[in-house]
Amino acid sequence: MRRREFVISLIVASFACLVSAGAQQKAMPVIGFLSGGSPGPFASFVAAFQDGLSETGYIEGQNVAIEYRWAEGRYDRLSALATDLVGRKVDVILAACDEPALVAKSATSALPIVFLIGSDPVGAGLVASFARPGGNLTGFSAMFAELVPKRFELLSELVPQVRAIALLVNPNNFQTEGVIKEMQDAARARGVLLRVLKASTEDEIDAAFATLAHLNTGALIIGPDPFFGARREQLVGLAARRAVPTIYFGREFAASGGLITYGTTVPDVYRLGGTYVGRILAGAKPADLPVQQPTKFELVINLKTAKALGLTVPQSLLARADDVIE
Repeated sequence: MRRREFVISLIVASFACLVSAGAQQKAMPVIGFLSGGSPGPFASFVAAFQDGLSETGYIEGQNVAIEYRWAEGRYDRLSALATDLVGRKVDVILAACDEPALVAKSATSALPIVFLIGSDPVGAGLVASFARPGGNLTGFSAMFAELVPKRFELLSELVPQVRAIALLVNPNNFQTEGVIKEMQDAARARGVLLRVLKASTEDEIDAAFATLAHLNTGALIIGPDPFFGARREQLVGLAARRAVPTIYFGREFAASGGLITYGTTVPDVYRLGGTYVGRILAGAKPADLPVQQPTKFELVINLKTAKALGLTVPQSLLARADDVIE
């Protein structure tokens, strides 16, 4: 009888050890993907992010899970979305664009955060320096905001006769005032009148385009913003109907029929963001991963759109273009 009880106790103890070992096994890591945009227009960026993850050995659904949170242009929703991800105790947060990065930083000082932004992360208070970020954040700056004066220069070269240009910005974006100031300085230096238009909803975008004729502006610059990125079909369509030469911040606009774009190749930034997230999941610390900036900027010209607008693209611009859509 004693022998039987001893055997049973051994079996129970062994089973308890197996259950304990199973409970101690690490569950599949979870990434929190926080974006101010919308899933449809950002699908190619998500795919690029997943490609970057796969380069570090992480495949969604196999050995990593991703919780997606989309503000869809409603930046006032970001705080609740970030708080939700923190509450779910995700392993790392990917903050896509400036506003999500700032909100994520406010939401947690413990969880690692990889940001993909368009402005200066040091100036925004996200990191201490590019080389030594410090804290729990690191990532990539696409320099969208810093390139606005360059877009003005390119547009002026395309339509040199224009003496008044409009700039469309989202007033809810924290970098908007800086973008406006840089554009005002650039326009003043060229003797061009700058009209600033603001929109944070689809209706306000329609209204902004409706005022262009009354303002006697001959060209338009779309300010960098994820809300505008999510509304690129609307923006390109309105620019075509109003016959206004317009420059945008990403090649996706040119692919949709936009006249000219200049900026970082956004999918490349998302792919690199995926590699950083993968490295952090593997044990790297954000403070040890330097913030990176793009080394290449892409100029894309849509000749079909230029022809529809009655524009002749200068050979000097065509020679510098990385891609010409015919």
